[in-house]
Formats: sequence, C-alpha cells, structure tokens
Amino acid sequence: MKRVVITGIGALSALGNNRDAFRQSLEEGISGARTITKFDASKFKTQFACELNDFVVEDHLDRKLARRMDAFTQYAMVVAKEAVEHSGIDFSTQNLDRCGVIWGSGIGGLRSLEKEIEDFERGQGTPRYNPFMIPKMIPDIAPGYISIEYGLRGINYATVSACASSSHAIINATDYIRLNRADVIITGGSEAAITKAGIGGFAAMKAMSTRNDDPKTASRPFDLNRDGFVLGEGGAALVLESYEHAKARGANILAEIVGVGMSADAHHITAPHPDGAGALAAMKLAIEDAELTPDAVEYINVHGTSTPLGDVAELKAIQQLFGEAAYKMNISSTKSMHGHLLGGAGALEGVAGILGMMHGFVPPTINHFEDDPAIDTKLNLTFNCAQQRNFTTFMSNTFGFGGHNTSMLIKKI
Repeated sequence: MKRVVITGIGALSALGNNRDAFRQSLEEGISGARTITKFDASKFKTQFACELNDFVVEDHLDRKLARRMDAFTQYAMVVAKEAVEHSGIDFSTQNLDRCGVIWGSGIGGLRSLEKEIEDFERGQGTPRYNPFMIPKMIPDIAPGYISIEYGLRGINYATVSACASSSHAIINATDYIRLNRADVIITGGSEAAITKAGIGGFAAMKAMSTRNDDPKTASRPFDLNRDGFVLGEGGAALVLESYEHAKARGANILAEIVGVGMSADAHHITAPHPDGAGALAAMKLAIEDAELTPDAVEYINVHGTSTPLGDVAELKAIQQLFGEAAYKMNISSTKSMHGHLLGGAGALEGVAGILGMMHGFVPPTINHFEDDPAIDTKLNLTFNCAQQRNFTTFMSNTFGFGGHNTSMLIKKI
C-alpha cells in the first residue's frame, strides 16, 4: 500500500481565524468560551459557547457566493483554501481525475434550516422556502463546493458520524490514497451548530456545561466538577497525498498518517461503554495498522469532552491498552480551549497535534482545579499549561453519538 502524508493544514476556531493564530492560542492555553452573541440565549440552560472571533466571511469569499452557503460550508471553504495554499500544490498541473475531497460534518446546515422554518412561519402572502435551502443544508455540499473551487473531479463525498465525522473523512481519504485510487485528497470537517436549535437540543440532553457565570472555565476535562461539553464552531482541513506524489512535486511534508482504527461501542446511542471497550478497540487497531508498539506513542489528543462518563471511560481504555507506557506519554484535551466542534472535532484536534509536533509543545488541558478520585493522578494529563516536548508520534481520538469510535496515528517524517 502507498504511504499517506500531510502537506498542508488549515484551521478556524474560537482560538483564531487561521493556522498560526490557532497555534499561538494553543501554546498559551487560552479559552475561547464566551457568552453567545449570535442570538439571545437567555432562555436556555446553557448560554455560552466557543464562537469565532472577528470572522468576516467576505474577507475570504465572494459575497454573493457566501450568501448561498450555510456557515459550515463557508468555514470549509476557508480552511480548505488555507490548507491548499500551505501545501503549495498547483492543481493546474495535476491529473484532476485523481484529486478529490472527503469532508465531515455531523449536522450540516442547521442554521439555514432553522432560519428558513422561522421565516416561513413569519411570512406574509404565499408561503415559500428559499430555493437555496436544501443546497445550504445538506452536509455533502461542502465537499461539492471545494471540488468546484479547484476543479477536482475525483472522489467526492461527505461523512456523517456525529462527532467522529471528520476523523472518518480523514481515515477514508487515507485508505483511498493507500489503495492508489487517488493522488491528492482535501479532507477535514466543519461545523456551525451554535444556533437556537443546536444549543437548545444539546441543552435538553443535559450534554453541555451550564456554568454560565464563568464560561471560560466551563470546559474542564478530567476535573472533578466537570459538567458537560462546551459547543464550538469552525473547522480544519488537511491536504493528503501519497508519499511518492508529494516527493515528486517537491512538497514540504509535515507528517505521515501511519495508522488508523475504527470501531463501534454497540452499547448506547449517547453514553460511552463504561469500560471504554470501543475506544480501546479503535486505538488498538490504529497501533496494529501502524505496525508500532504502544510505547511508541508519545502524546494522545483525547476525545475528552468534559463529561462525567466519557472522560473516565477513555482513560480506562488508554491505561488498559498502553499499560506502563501510559505514564510516560502526554495526554491532553484541546476541547478545553476551543470547545467541541462536533463533526469538525477530529480534524481540528489532528491539526492541533501536528502543530504541537512541528513546534515542540504539547497543548494543555486547561481549567483543571480539583482531582477526580476516579482518575489516576499519575497520568500526565498536561494540566493548565503547555509542556515543551519534541514528540514524533501522536494519536488523535474522536468518538461520536451512536457509539462511533476513531483513532489516528500521525508521525513526523
């Protein structure tokens, strides 16, 4: 099988509107949470989220085109552009039948759907929906737009598996290149679910933190008083290529995807398996796929959503799989800073790990105040401050409602 390398990355989140700003915020341990400004959230139990800051879509996209897109597609276009420019690839010189896009979004155009329903109910005269409602709403429209932008005629589709969506997209892209069905694939994920329906729906499930008096410390993975996740928005993109293709065009190779794993909990629609059985299976498959031993993994960017059950289950799985090696690695949840991007989470957290590997630091798990007796304090959970470490191999875990589990191993080349 062909080797798969990463030659370009792009990021957009509450921690910054580009890759460099994102890296700086990660290293400084900044929280992106704040009171919601997009709408009046005072009626909801959760009134804060990790919104983008000072993001003006017209700075990146033609205004007329942007109006025909939901925000999740706008974010996809912006991060894809940054990743393509970072990769230095000139698609005019490529075989476009062998260049594609695989993109993940767990929810798609929720904001557009919500607005159209509200406008319809308030409408005067003949009720009608906007003809762009469906194209703005469907999750697969993002890879469609990206392919149109660059003229890519190869593989093109979307993955939808809740919070594992973008990791599944990256894994699928990896496998297609390995099997020599593509030379280049733009992949990643985006989400724009900070809406009344998004906040209200997750609040009704009691999945989110309700720490309205102190949003910046609300996402606190592994802390005794964690009470749920903080919703985030944005996205991240990666340009994947076969190693031979990247070398032939003289690309600057950032890292290699050396192992991937996928599994299902087969347990509950929202709760993780209490022993982390599905997480364990995905991580084990990724290590076996990479033909590495567990002690080769130096850092894990965990799913770590700041929920009472999920954090403990994932650490149980890590300790069971890695044994004594678990105490030598760094573990952190960057969701404590940028929030939970749902379908975009895996891509953004993968980019966070790549940036840490490139710049010699492990991003922290911020907002740790009190140890949880259910969590082994000997584990290095990288609390509160980034740690300097020149690591060469890291793992990124992402799990989704429905029991979907993904794990990726990425290595410096």
